[in-house]
Amino acid sequence: MTDDLLVIIPTRGRPQAVPQIMAAWDETGATADLLFCVDKDDPELAAYKQQAKAMESDSRVRFVFWTRKRLCGTLNQAAIKNADSYRFLAFMGDDHRPRPADRPWDERFRECLSGGPGIVYGNDLLQGENMPTAVAMTSDIVTTLSYMAPPQLVHLCLDLCWLDWGKGMQRITYLPDVVIEHLHPAAGKATVDQGYQEANSAEQVTTDSAAYYEYRDGGGLEADLAKLRKLVTET
Repeated sequence: MTDDLLVIIPTRGRPQAVPQIMAAWDETGATADLLFCVDKDDPELAAYKQQAKAMESDSRVRFVFWTRKRLCGTLNQAAIKNADSYRFLAFMGDDHRPRPADRPWDERFRECLSGGPGIVYGNDLLQGENMPTAVAMTSDIVTTLSYMAPPQLVHLCLDLCWLDWGKGMQRITYLPDVVIEHLHPAAGKATVDQGYQEANSAEQVTTDSAAYYEYRDGGGLEADLAKLRKLVTET
């Protein structure tokens, strides 16, 4: 492997988030690489491409422009393509912002994951320990399962699966003092735009909730945990 930590950020309709995220990297002293995943049909595509061109000299940052697969599909595509090149893979939404602390957040993540297969997450100031809405994991989890989140999901409940995996492996760490703030309308920290309307619609909540419960209770989770437990014992 050539690098250690890649943060995958699927983004749509929010090009203004890119400089804000880069500012958060600078403010926190983070050295993790970033991969912004943009849909080719994004209405703000021109603005994203302009940002990509402006950041060509920044070795930390890459942009990819793909056919739309929604959040889970995009995340899985990016994770699979990069799992052999990075020791650790992370997900953040375009509405997450790491906040300054005594030590860089990505340094803390690396430390927690350096002992073998596992998952780590910080405090998003919304769900806290209950849900890893932003998460990092060892890339061997992705190569073992062939995905970073169950592909039957579209946008919601990925964090519940990550929690299930980590607890089932007995390899999950919550860092309450590592703040990766979730600037979500539910916390009163963002206005509801088209992206939030689509992702949190009643139809999407119903669809993803049903897919999650089928995965959890229908044998999918147990099959994945068998693979992950084997990975732990063999590593």
